[in-house]
Amino acid sequence: MRIPAGATMAAEALLFDMDGTLVDSTPVITGLWRRWCDRHGIDAAALLNVSHGQRTIETVRRFAPPGVDPDAEAAALGEAAASARDGLVAVPGAADLLRVLPRSRWAVVTSADRAVARSWLALAGLPLPEVLVTAEDVGAGKPDPEGYLLAARRLGCAPARAVVFEDAPAGLAAGRASGARVVALATTLGPDALADHDWVPDLSGVDFTPEDGGRLRFSGEER
Repeated sequence: MRIPAGATMAAEALLFDMDGTLVDSTPVITGLWRRWCDRHGIDAAALLNVSHGQRTIETVRRFAPPGVDPDAEAAALGEAAASARDGLVAVPGAADLLRVLPRSRWAVVTSADRAVARSWLALAGLPLPEVLVTAEDVGAGKPDPEGYLLAARRLGCAPARAVVFEDAPAGLAAGRASGARVVALATTLGPDALADHDWVPDLSGVDFTPEDGGRLRFSGEER
């Protein structure tokens, strides 16, 4: 259900995915995967249908043909992603929301490598969080909740008192499995696919106040 204007939600800490949640990187990611699929004779549509929100190494292991070194391929894809400079923009409302958040109250949990995450957040004009959980920090990627549990622990917040913002099926499942409240962004999946989630179109109109333990307010208005 779309979260109605005027709704509020308790939130001691906010845990954000990056791709599709804070940064719109679709042209970059799609281009990288399509070129990789072309080189290896892989069905790009099938890969792109399931890759969003998952670590690169997991996608490579799933689709790489025999004889291909998954670790080397994932490393090369990571280097190419970290060097990308064009096609990266902030999701609407992301910059405004992050600017008002106390740095001790939010984290980014991404399936991207650390170098990619730091580069893309900066290129999109967004601040780097004090707590940044990336692919290198976890043994299991989304939909496993390990990343969100780690971020909550580093912020000193019980997962049940945190709110996760996500856009992809793997991330939404990870957020739910962590025990946090989950808010979906309809930036990757349409409203019909989010019928079982609390969702907003993007981060426009999402505000935070630290009073009373922390609370989100959803105005529903674009900024």
